[in-house]
Amino acid sequence: MLKPIMMPLQLALLGAVMGLLSACTDLEKSASNESTRWYTAAQLAQGQIIFSDHCAACHGPHGEGVADWKTADENGFYPAPPINGTAHAWHHSLKVLLRTIDTGGEPLGGSMPAFQGRLTAQEQRLVIAAFQHYWADNIYAQWHDIDRR
Repeated sequence: MLKPIMMPLQLALLGAVMGLLSACTDLEKSASNESTRWYTAAQLAQGQIIFSDHCAACHGPHGEGVADWKTADENGFYPAPPINGTAHAWHHSLKVLLRTIDTGGEPLGGSMPAFQGRLTAQEQRLVIAAFQHYWADNIYAQWHDIDRR
């Protein structure tokens, strides 16, 4: 007599567990979609070449920047900061990052030269892909929220 009662209870419990697991899967999909990068593997490869040619001498081969980047040099300019997700670059929207590459770092107290006329708008975006590649998914997701504002 207990068996017929147990069967519906077991089915209800199984349904509840599957519903919870499904909800977790949907949350994971949502979180991973937030960190999906805007660039393709081909764009990243192109960006890494441009970054190596134009940016790595100051920002380092992996965007790690200068160790003492918060201290101005003898001319009052700040050296290249990390752009690998460990400093502040991810706090800036795509528009601000592009403007900084285009006009240089001098308006912000830095020593980075302006790349307007040296890199096309597309090449500037590819450079951003190259250094965003070093950003952890959680940093990229936070940047993505900032960029959508």
